[in-house]
Amino acid sequence: MSAGLRKEFILEGLDCANCASKIEVKVNELDGVRLATVNFVTKTLGIEVDDISKLESIVNDTRGIVKKLEPHVVVTEKIKNKIKHNNHNNHDHGHCDGHCDGHNHGNSHAHSHGSGGNKKELIGLGIGAMLFFIAIVFKMPNTVEFVLYFISYLLVGGEVLLRAGRNILRGQVFDENFLMGIATIGAFAIGEFPEGVAVMLFYQIGEFFQDLAVNRSRKSIAALMDIRPDYANLRVGNKEKKVSPEEVVVGDYIIIKPGEKVPLDGVVIEGKSMVDTSALTGESVPREVEEGSNVLGGFINKNGLLTVKVSKEFGESTVSKILELVENASSKKAPTENFITKFARYYTPVVVFAALGLAVIPPLVIEGATFSEWIYRALIFLVISCPCALVVSIPLGFFGGIGGASKNGILIKGGNYLEALNNVDTVVFDKTGTLTKGVFKVTEINANKNISKEELLEYAAYAESHSNHPIAISILKAYGKDINKDEIENYEEISGHGIKVKVKDKEILAGNAKLMDEKKVAYDSVETIGTIVYIAVNGKFAGSIIISDEIKEDSQKAIKELKNIGVNRTVMLTGDNKQVGVRVAKELGLDEVHAELLPDQKVEKLEMLDRQKSEKGKLIFVGDGINDAPVLARADIGVAMGGLGSDAAIEAADVVLMTDEPMKLVSAIKIAKRTRRIVWQNIIFAFGVKAIVLVLGAGGLATMWEAVFADVGVALIAVLNAMRVLNVKDI
Repeated sequence: MSAGLRKEFILEGLDCANCASKIEVKVNELDGVRLATVNFVTKTLGIEVDDISKLESIVNDTRGIVKKLEPHVVVTEKIKNKIKHNNHNNHDHGHCDGHCDGHNHGNSHAHSHGSGGNKKELIGLGIGAMLFFIAIVFKMPNTVEFVLYFISYLLVGGEVLLRAGRNILRGQVFDENFLMGIATIGAFAIGEFPEGVAVMLFYQIGEFFQDLAVNRSRKSIAALMDIRPDYANLRVGNKEKKVSPEEVVVGDYIIIKPGEKVPLDGVVIEGKSMVDTSALTGESVPREVEEGSNVLGGFINKNGLLTVKVSKEFGESTVSKILELVENASSKKAPTENFITKFARYYTPVVVFAALGLAVIPPLVIEGATFSEWIYRALIFLVISCPCALVVSIPLGFFGGIGGASKNGILIKGGNYLEALNNVDTVVFDKTGTLTKGVFKVTEINANKNISKEELLEYAAYAESHSNHPIAISILKAYGKDINKDEIENYEEISGHGIKVKVKDKEILAGNAKLMDEKKVAYDSVETIGTIVYIAVNGKFAGSIIISDEIKEDSQKAIKELKNIGVNRTVMLTGDNKQVGVRVAKELGLDEVHAELLPDQKVEKLEMLDRQKSEKGKLIFVGDGINDAPVLARADIGVAMGGLGSDAAIEAADVVLMTDEPMKLVSAIKIAKRTRRIVWQNIIFAFGVKAIVLVLGAGGLATMWEAVFADVGVALIAVLNAMRVLNVKDI
């Protein structure tokens, strides 16, 4: 989809996950909307449209939907790279309970914890609680007792009742305010005054602590991704000027002082320093940079003064792309999230109607049953009926997992990919630059008697001078002299074989054994470890050059760890010769290797491996993200290795490992498994407690006290549990 067909908005004041879900559903129902997603954690709404001509009316309709569902929420268009990543922190004082419709009207809200307006509410809550305990502890006439309970109830729950009334007028019946209002008014109606006040009091206290927990987790996620630089020191003549990173253009010079964030991607032209790259790569050891070194926005300058020539505008910089990816990750929701969103829409109405049936039917059909007893049981149903624990904690868990992974140097482009990482059956690796360092070096030159080693290397260098392949670069580096391109004619690259070119009136062939066979050149086959480039001059074999690559330090450990965490099969695909491929595979402990593959054959092999995987298993392809785009796209999950600073890697893959360490893939899978474990703990816990209390309530064995715990208590525990996913230090 073209970028012009997507709009993003900040929903300032959005502090209710259930309301966010309702907005998302309603906007998705608009004609012309391809996809609408609300990210509750970052308070953003993204809309994709089919026809750009409908965009204006869709935006207007969207504003109307938000106004109707959440009148206090302010909708502002998100200007790319102009809104600070932590923008949502500016509105973090709202009541974030996952089910509170129609609150925070005007400038205050029932639980605006953190601003001056909430002092009155907290005082009211305190006085209400004091009156409640006086009424419980001290013996007094019934009328006085009722008055104390009633005043206490109004002080504690007055705002909830007002919100419920406003929501009913807007056609929103099944929300937490309505349910709590009906349940507690019902308790008063049947003479259960203490329980009516207690339910509202503990509901409000529970909401207060739940709000604090959600806000804390929001801030923790924001802190994990707080890598956006706030300013740049632009060099203007002999002076420097502090400007926004967006104002700097390519070719400008910026000064980075010790302790400052590098604001934009560029090349160091003056100075030497150590830089902390952990925010982007998860690496704890600082890197040394000097003149000629590339630096990326988000690095932190530790000690020296650096002058950097900017190579990318902020909108195209690595840090900007990372922030955008992480913020937009929630638009690709995990199947579990989608299930809970749909489930929540039906669960509450079903329980409400079940409560209605419970209040009316048993007294009519069971001899001796009283309406007051069964209404009380029905009220318990109402208190339990909001799925707030799931609606808040599950998206929070997935977003926390994505945020925690990014802090660990792993970009996961959506909750769907995070969840898919739990079911990895087969991992397919590219070899060069993935399992090996991709730093090729000429280690041996074998020349025939009628040609010198220097001449052989010169012919090879001229033949490879137009190629960017690592092997070509290593030959050019070994040659070390300038290439006169005027002496090169009729350059022809033969895919998967090598190069044919005319140099100084001589026809040069440089490539693998298949090229020699195809051109019917008799050659001396070399049995060695490494990549062999055979050279022929005017149709006669001239010699060979051996180029060796080095295996990465953590490749062997990564393969072993993948086996330990449940991956069934590890495979390597390479265009290199079979001998090298088999040697590398054996050294690393891979299950199988397919060598001497052309780019299209890699896709064919991947499709074959895909058919062989288990029914529910996922196939991962791990490559460098540049030459492997077709294979990355074909795999269930495409993982780009060595993606630091590579636009192609960030665009092509579903997961980007910001360093070139294979062990990061193990970390990604462990984070995914940890996230799923915590999410499912919340699902089972919330469903389990609610189901038990519903059954006990229907049987007359549970009171309102247990019901309040099953609602607010369970939600608070689920949110606190979801926060654990942010702790990725032990991964």
